[in-house]
Amino acid sequence: MQAVKAFVHDLELRRQLTQNLSELKVETQPLGDLKHAAVVLAVTRYRDEAAIIVTRRTHTLRSHTGQWALPGGRIDSGETPVEAALREMREEINLSLDASQIVGTLDDYITRSGYLITPVVVWNDTRWSKLIPNPDEVATISPFSFSELARNDSPLLSDVAGGDSQVLSMHFQDDVIFAPTGALLFQFREVALRGLSTRVLHFDQPRFAWQ
Repeated sequence: MQAVKAFVHDLELRRQLTQNLSELKVETQPLGDLKHAAVVLAVTRYRDEAAIIVTRRTHTLRSHTGQWALPGGRIDSGETPVEAALREMREEINLSLDASQIVGTLDDYITRSGYLITPVVVWNDTRWSKLIPNPDEVATISPFSFSELARNDSPLLSDVAGGDSQVLSMHFQDDVIFAPTGALLFQFREVALRGLSTRVLHFDQPRFAWQ
């Protein structure tokens, strides 16, 4: 895969992402007793490179403190996943977009902590400097660049969950981002950028992500 460097070709990039995502036969999952949540993979500009917005959760939250995440949260009664994703993004990082900026969706992902996550891909033209973390939820906002996304040493697969499935993580600078966030970033890379039909529901999360 050739990493997309410049937003001078933003229309071509958006067309590529939209086309590839439209060709994925999205796999949804039954909600059952799970809690429904939506997250956003926001394609944005950081300097002269395309990137996905990732956040670090604050240490004051009741769960998953300090972990890497995508903007998002639980779907309120009467909301669609897209509506919830856009609302949560606005509340968490001060980024307001509408449905016209939706590029597509990825497969539902079920977490060990009892959530069914619907990932929504959006296109963002807002400047990075306009993004402001909500201090009650977000410690930092970071760009997961497409160059970083394309690293040959990602994904990492390991047997550390104590189960039958492998745990997936993605290198991020000198750190790693584990599933579920890492799994969604990996599927975005494979589907939106490479045009593949890669599935990630079978990948597990490490114990610290769900205990």
